[in-house]
Amino acid sequence: MRDGMNSAQGFVGGLIARFAQLPRFFRQADSPLKIEHFLGVCAGAAGLGAMVALIVRAPASLVPVGAVLGFVLPWGWLWWRRRGRFNKFETQLPDALDLMSRALRSGHSLSSGLNIVSTEMQAPISVEFRNVYDEQNLGISMEQALRNMLVRMPNMDLKFFVTAVAIQRQAGGDLAEVLSKISYIVRERFKILGQVKALTGEGRMSGVVLMGLPVVLFFTVYYLNPEYIMPLFNRELGRRMVTVAVIMQIVGALIIKKIVDIKV
Repeated sequence: MRDGMNSAQGFVGGLIARFAQLPRFFRQADSPLKIEHFLGVCAGAAGLGAMVALIVRAPASLVPVGAVLGFVLPWGWLWWRRRGRFNKFETQLPDALDLMSRALRSGHSLSSGLNIVSTEMQAPISVEFRNVYDEQNLGISMEQALRNMLVRMPNMDLKFFVTAVAIQRQAGGDLAEVLSKISYIVRERFKILGQVKALTGEGRMSGVVLMGLPVVLFFTVYYLNPEYIMPLFNRELGRRMVTVAVIMQIVGALIIKKIVDIKV
């Protein structure tokens, strides 16, 4: 009994922690909508998904599925927007480090280098460096302002930069040279990552085909002959088969992702 209560408390605590990080998620995605407005859009999309399922005369058991898909789609868009922002920041980082290195060599301070990046480069890196520049102008230490940026943009290469700045401010050294080395390492990692993507392209394409083909085939057969598909929803054995198929699809997607997702 006590173990069950502890498990329930742990689940509730984890759920609260996830919701507590929701504003950060929206900020990382640079969402144009506030959280309450976005949840309203999700509710409307859920109702629209259920309505579409009713209009196409889908089985009653698929109406909740349409509502769930409608509710999840805006979250998928937000996740895609956040991921795209992370990827663009990662590609901009080497140029930003080179720009800061040249600024330091020409006599500018680290703070001025941040300001140059925020004015000369495009979003999202200009926005994030501008936030760091404004924070340290308001009295926050440079190290803490950079750590705040690392929380907003969790990137390993950025972590190298933040660590290098913290060490240099404590022990001294040629920060311009360190930034040049980090920029070179990041560019070399991009080259290796491009080669890895080229070598694993066939595996990724196979995963997309294997994941999408059953879904496309299901809807095609349902459109051509709905009565042929109905036993999957009218009979207990059919519902079990659908459940097992969905679970196997998810497991297969995770396995394929694990195979082709090579860390560099």
